[in-house]
Amino acid sequence: MKPDDHYSAKPLPTSWDKNCESVIDLLIPTDCAGLRLDQALARLLPEWSRSRIQTWIAQERVKLDNQLCTAKQKVWGNEHVLICPNLTEASTVHNAEAIALNIIHEDGTILVVDKPAGMVVHPGNGNRQGTLLNALLHHAPQLENVPRAGIVHRLDKDTSGLLIIAKTVEAQFRLVRQLQQRTVKRDYLALVLGQVDQNGTVDAPIGRHPVHRTKMAVTSRGKTARTHYQLVESLAGCSLLQCSLETGRTHQIRVHMHSIHHPLVGDPVYSGKPRKISTEIGQLLTAFPRQALHAWQLALIHPGNAQEMCWQSELPNDLAALLNQLRHYHP
Repeated sequence: MKPDDHYSAKPLPTSWDKNCESVIDLLIPTDCAGLRLDQALARLLPEWSRSRIQTWIAQERVKLDNQLCTAKQKVWGNEHVLICPNLTEASTVHNAEAIALNIIHEDGTILVVDKPAGMVVHPGNGNRQGTLLNALLHHAPQLENVPRAGIVHRLDKDTSGLLIIAKTVEAQFRLVRQLQQRTVKRDYLALVLGQVDQNGTVDAPIGRHPVHRTKMAVTSRGKTARTHYQLVESLAGCSLLQCSLETGRTHQIRVHMHSIHHPLVGDPVYSGKPRKISTEIGQLLTAFPRQALHAWQLALIHPGNAQEMCWQSELPNDLAALLNQLRHYHP
């Protein structure tokens, strides 16, 4: 199955709401069998809230097998769904800001950005300005008509590296579907404490920490999470790993590395202390001001022309400098 087999976008039928800019045309997959329609659509379209989808169903903006439907209606797979999203109603007003962006690739459908450490991706409490979203709205004002200004996945504030942005609603739906089907390849470089002797996989569910609600943790009640890691280089007191995400949970690499006793250098939340190393190296590692994590490679199928695309990003200066210091260290 191709990544966007369940997604397509077509001109709106003239018999339907003429105020709708486009219609989302999708097929309910069989793994949604037995769910209510609103539950299935919320799973397939995570960029929209379930309450938003329920509103559109009530407004007769959703058709199931070309018939009006209800939110409680059960689906069993292979049903044809048409959705006329009310983009004006769903949009949240954010300010456009003239913030410089490091653009790796741009065309009429997508935008690939190399995000610096320290930049928040999406506005939230305490971060209403200076975010990637604010910068995107200035660079491409038409993104105000796309949910979350086209953002389909995120990086933590202090994680650097590549992000894909959809410039149209249709492209966003297709990219989200690729993420769901795990056909987007995301590789990170992570500097972790301790010596990692062999490659491996961490297959452990991640959910909200039962006590510290601002943290994530490996927990039996969490969602499936899988991280593959390979040793790139052994260094004084630490190891440089390539981590590849099979899933995309919040803080996934940070939580998984902490769970196998190799937390990221500089991680302020999932921290650890350097072991069996000199005071000089210990001070060097503990002084690094952020988690040493960089999203260095991104590969996917272009949502517009179906071509396989891949981009890479050089290590940021702060992490590259730390690695060079460690390489030249002689005990």
